[in-house]
Amino acid sequence: MENNTALTSKAYVSKNGSYLSTTDQLDSDTLRAFVNDNQSRSNKYQKNYQLYSGAHEILKAPSDPKSSRPDNRLVSNWANYIVDTYIGYFMGKPVKISFDDDNANNQLQDWFNDNSFQDKLTEVAKQVAVYGRSYMLAYQDENAQTRVAIVEPSEGFMVYDTTINHNPLAFVRYNYFNNQLSGEIYTSSQVIQFDNGLQPINTTNHLFKVVPAVEFYSSTERLSLVGKVQTLVDEYDSAFSRKANQVDYFDQAYLKILGVPLERDKNTGEPILDLGANKVLYSPDTDAANGVVDFISKPDGDTMQENMLNRLKDDIFQTAMVANLNDDAFSGNSSGVAIRYKLLPMQNQASVEERKFTIALRNLLGTILSLGKVIGTVDVQTVRKDLNFQFIRNIPFDIANEAQAASTMNGIVSKETQLSTLSFVDDPKAEIKRMQEEQKEQVKQAMNNVASATDSVKDDDNGDNVLGTTSQTGEEVDSSEPRQR
Repeated sequence: MENNTALTSKAYVSKNGSYLSTTDQLDSDTLRAFVNDNQSRSNKYQKNYQLYSGAHEILKAPSDPKSSRPDNRLVSNWANYIVDTYIGYFMGKPVKISFDDDNANNQLQDWFNDNSFQDKLTEVAKQVAVYGRSYMLAYQDENAQTRVAIVEPSEGFMVYDTTINHNPLAFVRYNYFNNQLSGEIYTSSQVIQFDNGLQPINTTNHLFKVVPAVEFYSSTERLSLVGKVQTLVDEYDSAFSRKANQVDYFDQAYLKILGVPLERDKNTGEPILDLGANKVLYSPDTDAANGVVDFISKPDGDTMQENMLNRLKDDIFQTAMVANLNDDAFSGNSSGVAIRYKLLPMQNQASVEERKFTIALRNLLGTILSLGKVIGTVDVQTVRKDLNFQFIRNIPFDIANEAQAASTMNGIVSKETQLSTLSFVDDPKAEIKRMQEEQKEQVKQAMNNVASATDSVKDDDNGDNVLGTTSQTGEEVDSSEPRQR
């Protein structure tokens, strides 16, 4: 337990933030410890959400009412940009989840459509990018139909056992209304409702036979994209706002008038010119010949400021491992290979997350489909084994270069391998089948054309043997008799 923090004698937090319990039953003290700790995390989750949604810290900083200097509060929402860019790349195209069996696959796709599953999966991926983790919970609705719901980490958490596999023991979903806590504990067989005192008030059985929820995350450490760039984005906002303040401040240039007498008011003796409103510094001098009238020049720190902003921006994208699609590097070389190299860090990150998501989806769908209400009676292990997953990156296709590369493989590799190099071919086996069907259709059409030509020749021959044909001399000839040479 060296890497774990003890909340109680039965409740622990691992170094990656997972909750562990030494007992199968969550008593009120253990549950309270987990809920309180998760509530303290909610402050971080809320800050990440605000950073994503544009409610940055700089907007909350106190202002100085005595200062007359400009006080711009500029928000550069890089957190929103990197999350939306990455999710568009990772989940912009729906994940293909299927069975080889056509009947089972059709029923599965109908269930996906009925549950808006792809949209929910995209939302889960976005929450993982913002918070570092997210959950999907399966349940039976009032019509005994299997549904899934998304649970944010600020409103739920998974509790694992202390074995080496860290198997799920329970999933806790909770919320506060009018400062009153309520929620449910989902175990492998029951749903236990609890009240503000964390005491059970109702218990019902469910049919899933395992904890009907899974945790999604992009890495074992549960790091979020927003969390990784938080300090950089805050500093960018601060630097950008200071630059805007300086531009405003120095834009209000003062005119200095030295040694030039101005006409004065007869009553007050002050210059008629309103020095404050017109931003004028005036100093009379008896020696008018040496008078000076010009503007006070401002210091120029623009280069240093721009270098700082550019450095911060580059660090934001490098730390998040997300490509800046507006960067000049993308417009300099638009070949497919060049684009893929620029997207390589994002590709590596997506590949790791894809494996984590596949495990979670296989467990969740295995639990749901084993009930037998979606594709019929089936064993959970069979479902998990037979499910196929295909994550498709949402990137521009360089079809010309891909086609040229694939054509050079002709006769070197199998047709399936050759077609698999084409990004726009989703299923090489299905494509080969379509090609074979097209070839059969072409052969059939060719045979029909030959048959039509043969019939035409026969018709012409038959036309020559018809009774009553006329010879070249105009005499009617009986074609039944042999012609004389």
